[in-house]
Amino acid sequence: MLAAIDPELDHGPRTHKSATLRMCAVSRDVRPIDELIRFVVAPSGEVIPDLKRRLPGRGLWVSASRSAVAEAVRRHHFTRGFKRQVRVAATLADDTERLLARSAVEALAMAAKAGQVVSGFAKVAEALDRQRQNPVRALVHASDGATDGVRKLDALVRQNRMGDGSQAEILIVNVLTSEQLDLALGRSNVIHAALLAGPASDTFLSRSQLLVRYRMADDDRSAAKNSPIKTVQTTHD
Repeated sequence: MLAAIDPELDHGPRTHKSATLRMCAVSRDVRPIDELIRFVVAPSGEVIPDLKRRLPGRGLWVSASRSAVAEAVRRHHFTRGFKRQVRVAATLADDTERLLARSAVEALAMAAKAGQVVSGFAKVAEALDRQRQNPVRALVHASDGATDGVRKLDALVRQNRMGDGSQAEILIVNVLTSEQLDLALGRSNVIHAALLAGPASDTFLSRSQLLVRYRMADDDRSAAKNSPIKTVQTTHD
């Protein structure tokens, strides 16, 4: 439930007893915490995003949207919300996006260390062929990669069938650049990767969804249509 003492500020980092809903300091809408970003005041007095909701001190919540964070900076919501003088970087909206992207890169690196990522066109195609033995959770394409390989692999997704003839949902993720994929996977010129099922893969997908939400304005009616994370289903026999 929404904390009743202060609708805007929490009283410290999250625990298992923390609220699951919070009020956006900009829109005043009450939303699930997965649709918000927590901000805290660092010891230096600077407002910083707390993406993992673990930093100490009282936190102020803003919708996970670039436009909402930019408005919070422009209209001095952080000073009013924290009820004290704080330092807010004019670039906070951009800085937050960079941190969200870095968080996704780090999650993909952890998934790779856990053996839940294969990269390269041939290995991704092979992983799709072995869908029955080791399900593919998602395909990850570089956002700046050529479209030809993307089309071919997406077509393979639709062609492959599960062993029981049922449909399998595979996400198509296109949120990171080739350079970011290189950084995450420790190799050069990564354009395509397959994300195998597992908890580390789920963490990457969750962080990717948050990055997408942040980049696409909440009131963009075409967001679902143009989202760089899509679901593709294999076909029935």
